Amino acid sequence: AITIAIPMTLSVDAVYAPVDELLGGSNLGTLIADAALMIGVFFLGRGITKAAEYRPLPVRIALGPATLVVALAGLVIAFVLIDTGSTTTNFMLDLGEQPAAAAYSIIQFTYYGIVVAAMATVAIRQFRLRTGVQRIPAGSLIIGAVLGVSLSVVVIVMDIAHLTGNLELMAAAGNLYGPLFLLTFLFLCIGLAGQPALRYVGERKRLTRTQSFVEQLAPLWDAATRVRPGLSQRDATAIRLADPETVLHREVVEIRDAMIDPRVEFDPTNEDRHLLEQAEAHLLGSDRR
Repeated sequence: AITIAIPMTLSVDAVYAPVDELLGGSNLGTLIADAALMIGVFFLGRGITKAAEYRPLPVRIALGPATLVVALAGLVIAFVLIDTGSTTTNFMLDLGEQPAAAAYSIIQFTYYGIVVAAMATVAIRQFRLRTGVQRIPAGSLIIGAVLGVSLSVVVIVMDIAHLTGNLELMAAAGNLYGPLFLLTFLFLCIGLAGQPALRYVGERKRLTRTQSFVEQLAPLWDAATRVRPGLSQRDATAIRLADPETVLHREVVEIRDAMIDPRVEFDPTNEDRHLLEQAEAHLLGSDRR
């Protein structure tokens, strides 16, 4: 987050100009910002793949530290070869006719394209494994990744067009840059924020359902423990103060124990048995459609 925030902040002209002046006034701030963004994207991509626990060899290579180091080395070498002049807030527009500047931008956006393509590979698998609304975050990541690759292609086309003097093509491609940049970040953010948001909603729904089962089974549990005292009777207060999942598990276990114990008479109604089966399915997670 910090490494991505640095270039986003330096993209503000009023911030960049004085910062670059402090660094010597030779656009070194551009190199720092672009390198920081590449590092941030590197960690972002690795975080997504680790969370998904799906890392085929091409993805591991694309998101590996060696690929990042090679890209950063190429970026630094290309920057050193650029005649940067004095501070400018339009780096590529002012210097893009230089081969080194074109190489600088192409290296940067080629790396971005590789990383978001690897993210798309992971998101596609997650999309296939999910159903319903659970597909929304993965679907958003896929769209964002596709847009990100498209953005990289557009920038590379602009670089080549600028280098070859085809300013009309550069201007035409430049019209796509703004919308693609905005939509890429929009869908990536929706995808990244959607996963924990849906997980939170799912956990709250499960907690509510668990508490409902605990309350519904409480009379049956009390009846079961009266005829066959269980472990919970030894420390009933602690059990009742435990988390709902633990309480529900204890209720199910002790009700079942009373039902199968031949020494006691405990015969729940059909409605009670059905409720007990629903609670068991809920604990096992097999009640989901």
